[in-house]
Amino acid sequence: MRHTWRWFGPIDKVSVRDAAQAGAQGIVSALHHVPTGTAWTAHEIARRQAEVRAGGLEWELVESIPVSESIKTQTGAWRAHIIAWQESLRRLAEAGIFTVCYNFMPVLDWTRTDLRWEAADGARAMRFDLVDFVAFDLFLLARPGAAQDYPAALFDEARGRFLAFSDVKKAALARNIGAGLPGSSDGYSLAELREALARYAAIDANRLRKNLKDFLAEVVPVAEELGMRLCAHGDDPPWPLLGLPRILSTEADYRDMLDGVDSPANGVTFCTGSLGARPDNDLPAIAKRLASRIHFVHLRNVRRETDGFPCSFFEDRHLEGGTDMVAVIAALLAEERRRKAEGRVDHQIFMRPDHGQEILDDLTRGAQPGYPAIGRLKGLAELRGIEHTLSHPAFGVA
Repeated sequence: MRHTWRWFGPIDKVSVRDAAQAGAQGIVSALHHVPTGTAWTAHEIARRQAEVRAGGLEWELVESIPVSESIKTQTGAWRAHIIAWQESLRRLAEAGIFTVCYNFMPVLDWTRTDLRWEAADGARAMRFDLVDFVAFDLFLLARPGAAQDYPAALFDEARGRFLAFSDVKKAALARNIGAGLPGSSDGYSLAELREALARYAAIDANRLRKNLKDFLAEVVPVAEELGMRLCAHGDDPPWPLLGLPRILSTEADYRDMLDGVDSPANGVTFCTGSLGARPDNDLPAIAKRLASRIHFVHLRNVRRETDGFPCSFFEDRHLEGGTDMVAVIAALLAEERRRKAEGRVDHQIFMRPDHGQEILDDLTRGAQPGYPAIGRLKGLAELRGIEHTLSHPAFGVA
């Protein structure tokens, strides 16, 4: 696999040189400062490439070109935003970047109640506490009709939890849940979040699936012409939130998307952490069945703290938690061997160690939540060790 590292630009407290020392071969980045719905220019792309090269690596993959809420709801200037998205693809291809990750999660990107929850050993990790989230929905956000979405026992537990919240806890919860895309300055106040949710009042899962396919029908042909690969990141967490539909939470969801716009350019960002929060997702099996359309992999592990789903979970160490990481990597390496046997020059699958616990010096660095230096270095080293072992001639798969 091609070992990459997410970098948020010059504001990132983990440098490109840090990534290179950690063993990364390339950088995943984006132009977070460019407003959503605006085309990326050749000048801004070249500037980011120069910033990455100054640290000794290359910008190899985009994560993400944001998909605007207008596109997702097909309201306002959504057609102009699609044209801008297509233009961004053209400028990236001219610069030699041919893989683009994106997501189609409505309103919220990945959602956590705690961004630096302290584990038993003092490490800090991101966490989704279901009871805290329900308390936020019911009593802080006060979403109309929210009570109907939860069983009585969960409602009562959330009410009791909320009554014990301090003002500091309430503010932190609202800030964490309302955070925007990683690396961006976007985010929602409670009033803004209520307004954003209202725009989805008439949009159910079927309508959102249609809007995704409509979007792909416009951008995939451009990607095909340019020799690019688009890869959709799954929902995180993989279930409906705040009354919003989520449409990339299972293998069936992905298959519907891939079949809806059937092209090698329409692919998957296979995130073991996102899909792994649902116990009914068999990740090694999904990796095998979707292998030919997986263009990018996020390798991380979560530990579910309650049964079923939705559930509470936290970001565990990369080789711990609920996902059999060895089996997942074995499936991905088998796909790489298949592609290489076909003579494909793009047989390598991009991967990155996703998220990571803050350990050692990470605890005082103050990096982007989920993206520490040492925690990701440790994860990459562990994942690389699995890959090298499974690729060794002793296993007959060299």
